Amino acid sequence: MPPQKPHKQYFYYGHRHRNPHQHRPTVYGGFFTNRRSLPPPSPHQPTSPKPQPFLLHNWDPDLPSQKRSNLPSSTSDAFFSTSLRLSPIARFIVDVFRKNQNQWGPPVISELNKLRRVTPDLVAEVLKASHRRDSNSILASKFFYWAGKQKGFHHTFASYNAFAYCLNRHNRFRAADQIPELMDSQGKPPSEKQFEILIRMHCDANRGLRVYYVYEKMKKFGVVPRVFLYNRILDALVKTDHLDLALTVYRDFQENGLVEESVTFMILIKGLCKAGRVDEMLELLARMRANLCKPDVFAYTAMVKVLASKDNLEGCLRVWDEMRADRVEPDVMAYGTLIIGLCKVGRAQKGYELFQEMKGKRILIDRAIYGTLIEAFVQDEKVGLACDLFKDLVDSGYRADLGIYHSLIKGLCNVNQVDKAYKLFQLTIREDLKPDFETVKPIMMMYVETGRMDDFWKLVSLLQKLEFSVDDVLSKFLSFMVEEEDKISVALDVFHGMIDKGYGSVALYNVMVGALHRYGQANKALEIYNDMKNSNIEPNSTTYSIALLCFVEIGKIQEACASHNKIVELGSVPSIAAYCSLSEGLFKICEINAVMMLVRDCLANIESGPQEFKYALTIVHACKSGKAEMVIDVLKEMVLQDCVPSSVAYSAIISGMSKYGTLDEAKKVFLHLRERKQLTEANCIVCEELLIEHMKKKTADLVRCGLKFFNLESRLKAKGCNLLST
Repeated sequence: MPPQKPHKQYFYYGHRHRNPHQHRPTVYGGFFTNRRSLPPPSPHQPTSPKPQPFLLHNWDPDLPSQKRSNLPSSTSDAFFSTSLRLSPIARFIVDVFRKNQNQWGPPVISELNKLRRVTPDLVAEVLKASHRRDSNSILASKFFYWAGKQKGFHHTFASYNAFAYCLNRHNRFRAADQIPELMDSQGKPPSEKQFEILIRMHCDANRGLRVYYVYEKMKKFGVVPRVFLYNRILDALVKTDHLDLALTVYRDFQENGLVEESVTFMILIKGLCKAGRVDEMLELLARMRANLCKPDVFAYTAMVKVLASKDNLEGCLRVWDEMRADRVEPDVMAYGTLIIGLCKVGRAQKGYELFQEMKGKRILIDRAIYGTLIEAFVQDEKVGLACDLFKDLVDSGYRADLGIYHSLIKGLCNVNQVDKAYKLFQLTIREDLKPDFETVKPIMMMYVETGRMDDFWKLVSLLQKLEFSVDDVLSKFLSFMVEEEDKISVALDVFHGMIDKGYGSVALYNVMVGALHRYGQANKALEIYNDMKNSNIEPNSTTYSIALLCFVEIGKIQEACASHNKIVELGSVPSIAAYCSLSEGLFKICEINAVMMLVRDCLANIESGPQEFKYALTIVHACKSGKAEMVIDVLKEMVLQDCVPSSVAYSAIISGMSKYGTLDEAKKVFLHLRERKQLTEANCIVCEELLIEHMKKKTADLVRCGLKFFNLESRLKAKGCNLLST
């Protein structure tokens, strides 16, 4: 017999494993080699399993439910919602990032080194997955560079593009702009596609200068954009108000021998219209007409709309003439745009001529055109034409909106035809338009001015039946009346009529008291305030704040303090004006400590308190040095911040110097203010007197405390000592 061929040791028979290859997975065993006899467990064998080496094919990318339940819900939900769309290896990489809190470091590198190889498509997939808020752009950059250092690895356009998108998502667009240089340094010169991605990102974010920066970089790499990309660049520059740069790009466009499209011309034309450069726009329009085609009605409408938005009506009319010269028939949108623009700048008559032209051509007229013309005629006091347009509107089958009724009612009241205005108001009720205060305000004002108070109260009763908030309407009407000082007496009569009719409310009293104080009638304001207190209407914090201002104005500081305490009892905070006024009143009666307490209370309750109140605490802190120069530096800073020192600052100087400094140092500060003409000589003398008086009070308080401590107060009183009389 011939000798038998020796058995070949091959992986199929399980004697050894074949060497792994990048195109061939590792195979373990054959048909029968997986059968192993397991020995019985030894009682001395530890129960904890030994750590096994990591094998990627044993890693479960779907992560079973029992493992998933051990993860926090906030992290697991976000991870699995993203990972289910990824390939298994990409899911493994994203899971590694998540486990390490999206921080690059040795643990991440050691986990990634377990992978046999990483492909550029896998890198792109992982970078695209890093769109969540908890992801880290630095981590993505580290992973990108780590992948590039692998043996035999070369990035592709897909991975570069994914890296650019990733950086832009994390607002690192400046780093994304450097990717073309990175590609060139790695032997992969960028194509137009890479620049288009960057330009599109900057266009979406309205970063016009960055678009131009990328365009200059394209020129450096010798890449000539297509017409489409040129249009994107021009549009981004025009939208961000960089018209000169857009014209520079357009000159490069022409030098490269490219042919303009209609979109190219229209982008530049709208940019020139927006900048008001009508002559240059007409030149470009003539070039478009000669080289390409005549603009259509939509292009002309866009020009008119841009010019009208900038109130350039002369340019609008020149474009309108060009449209007629090209024999382009305007449509309703073109007419409406020009008419609304003309009415906006007060040229209603020209707009009415175009309106008549539309009617002659039997073009359907929009209701907005009617409303604009009616409002413009009312402003020009041509109420007759406005009423004719309203009749034409109704005859055309339209239903007027509430804005048109507002304009007509206001116009009729301006020409003393309040009865017709009232009929229009009733018409709005019949048409269920839900009129508001602006509808009835002109009618109510005319009734008051003409003395027809019976009709006024009938209108108020009608509003009450229509379920209007009468208190709100009357308070708004009274606020409208007291806007002018010459109507304050009439408003006062109307206010008393409202009270007599039983329409009194806190809002009405606040409006009237506030108006009287604003026009320097504090005594009358306090009379109404006292009447309110005697009635069944309880004042609120606003009422007390206004009353506080009035009390300080007439010199009743104790009553002002009582009003302040009432506000605090109501759980409210006084207004800033009340704080400032009360602090000034307390300063005049030498209640310096009370002023400083008020300053701290104001800053504690109001976040954006007065700037002088904040500087008052700084002045007190500067007084701790005991030197006038430190306080003067703070006062100079106040002046630089447009905060002129007043009673609060003076109180801080007196309080701080009395506690930490000397009388002479405090006088130096007031002398500095007088030399800088920030304090008059008379007020300087007053401040020095208040300083001396406050010093006496502080000294008397210290003596009183010492006497009480040693129980000498009663003995000195028996001897007739009048030391405590101060």
